[in-house]
Amino acid sequence: MASLLSGAARAAHSAAAGLLSAAQITAGEPIPVKPVKEDDLQQTTVMDLTGKNIILGVPGAFTPSCSSQVPKYVEDYDRYKAKGVQNIYVVAVNDACVTKAWKAKLAPNGTAVRFISDDTGEFTSGLGMLFDATKVLGGPRSKRYAIITDGNRADFVAVEDDPGSVTSTSSSSILERV
Repeated sequence: MASLLSGAARAAHSAAAGLLSAAQITAGEPIPVKPVKEDDLQQTTVMDLTGKNIILGVPGAFTPSCSSQVPKYVEDYDRYKAKGVQNIYVVAVNDACVTKAWKAKLAPNGTAVRFISDDTGEFTSGLGMLFDATKVLGGPRSKRYAIITDGNRADFVAVEDDPGSVTSTSSSSILERV
């Protein structure tokens, strides 16, 4: 019975990932207002997208490519602020305990970069950025993307063709566009 339920759950995750990410956000479209978590398993919030912001979507906390990509955003934080960026949000389809621990690992001395848990995938799905990563990461995850916002609208959107690659979503590439 347990294996039957487990198989059904995997099939449901795969189907959800395929159905929920049909319409990928493009420049000019509004950022969905969906609940996310930051540092707390119980407290949900919505991102404050006043002004210019960076939303960086990553497939998984603690994965090698994500753990090598994000530190450069932490390092470049003051350069983004100097260009008028209000917040940098790193969004992962992981629970808040995982994103909080990942932040502590990547920035042991602290950082103003905000690590966001989209534990249900609702925010990521609303962007059209959810994909089926069941074979590698156990379920639906975020595509690797970077969005520059102007208020609550996407001003620029970069999405990696291969979620394991970091080219158009690297901090240096996005910093040039801000």
